[in-house]
Amino acid sequence: MRPGTVALVGAGPGDPGLLTLRAAELLGEADVVLVDRLVHPDVLKHCRDDAQVVDVGKTSWTGTAPRQEEINGQLVEHAHAGRRVVRLKGGDPFVFGRGSEEAQALVDAGIDFEVVPGISSALAAPAYAGIPVTARGYTQDVCVVTGHLDPDDPSSRVRWQALAQGPGTLVILMGHDRLPLLTASLIRWGRAADTPAASVQEGTTSDQRVVVSTLERLAEDVRAADLRAPMTTVIGEVVRLRETLRWFDR
Repeated sequence: MRPGTVALVGAGPGDPGLLTLRAAELLGEADVVLVDRLVHPDVLKHCRDDAQVVDVGKTSWTGTAPRQEEINGQLVEHAHAGRRVVRLKGGDPFVFGRGSEEAQALVDAGIDFEVVPGISSALAAPAYAGIPVTARGYTQDVCVVTGHLDPDDPSSRVRWQALAQGPGTLVILMGHDRLPLLTASLIRWGRAADTPAASVQEGTTSDQRVVVSTLERLAEDVRAADLRAPMTTVIGEVVRLRETLRWFDR
């Protein structure tokens, strides 16, 4: 890694063993690491002892974390100072990780960068729950969406009405707080109420918990089980496969 460059690195879904070799290599070379809240602490063991590790994690319930513009500014500042910088993000940098915004800020500042993909929880959490997002005889398509906005919010660009009509697998990230609204809207727009559905808390980690239900009852069952964020929700016929394919929690 050359001085004055930035690597946007995906740390994966939670299990530190799922970190890529390239990610570990770059962490071992970095002078500065800007790390997200959901990155497992063991991932940072790959950093040099003298590396500067900066917590820039954001949450929805506090205003104390840096704004995205401030994070972009730190990346540019450290790179201009000749440091080797890793921006370490949970999951994959380009899957709801705002990695494109950080990359654009680096382009605007004339800073060289690379992107290291990470395993997204959209695929890993269902896999650790024994749910393949595609399976022959069940579905050949999968759609990954964010659930952090209400379906009727004018600023939401998710076409919930179209998704409700589709037969494939729907994976919802960041949908814990609005799960009742999301499931009710899908039913209102045509998805069958008895469609198999599951939610996975902290997938791939020792705190993983899974609730299997139907689209109509999922929000109620998740609340009764006290599942917490981060949570990945899977809706579709592939959920039926969990009963035979579950491996991690056995």
